[in-house]
Amino acid sequence: MSGSAGRPELAGLQVADAPELWVALGFTVTDGHAVVGRVVVQLGVPGRGITGWTLRHIADGVALDGLPTEVTAAPPCAPGPCHPNGAIAIDQVVIATPDFDRTAAALDAANMPLRRVQPDDAGAARSGEAGRRASGGPAAGGFRQGFRRLGPAILELVEAREGPPGPARFWGLVVIVADLARLRDHLSPLVGEIRDAVQPERHIAALSRDAGLSVRVAFMDPE
Repeated sequence: MSGSAGRPELAGLQVADAPELWVALGFTVTDGHAVVGRVVVQLGVPGRGITGWTLRHIADGVALDGLPTEVTAAPPCAPGPCHPNGAIAIDQVVIATPDFDRTAAALDAANMPLRRVQPDDAGAARSGEAGRRASGGPAAGGFRQGFRRLGPAILELVEAREGPPGPARFWGLVVIVADLARLRDHLSPLVGEIRDAVQPERHIAALSRDAGLSVRVAFMDPE
């Protein structure tokens, strides 16, 4: 079973955004790929949002509650080139699910058990509001969040009780940038207010949908 030894790691993401949109936001893109930290983001694939991910150290053909998954045995890539916007890594990949227990069980079976789970009413995911209504109000009754480190990035699983039924789905990304205030000044008004993140002493700002991306993106300062 290719890639089954060792701890599971995030190697790549497939994103249905035109490369030029990411270039306009200050990412360095080469041959349709942006390397953010040690994660290769393949751009311009068919679909919408994050259409799939590539993992290493998991078994081929593993079922992850409907999340399109490729497996690689290749070693981690070298850190990507300097991005003009200061991007240095992907902090989180956010996944939304209408059935938290079902998706958590699928992750557990794939050797990716959640290491930390926040209970109902613990507060909205500062990384993107995946558990909130489209209007911005919190989902009825609160929701759970679970976390798991996948090598260079963290998987955040968010219970979206009022989302559509069906399998889990990729929801968004949090990108670490060297200077969050500078990024916001440079991309204003496309980057929203800087506010406190869930992580102590860290801050986050969301990218507006006016930027034209089909994937939700937020930016965070380093640890």
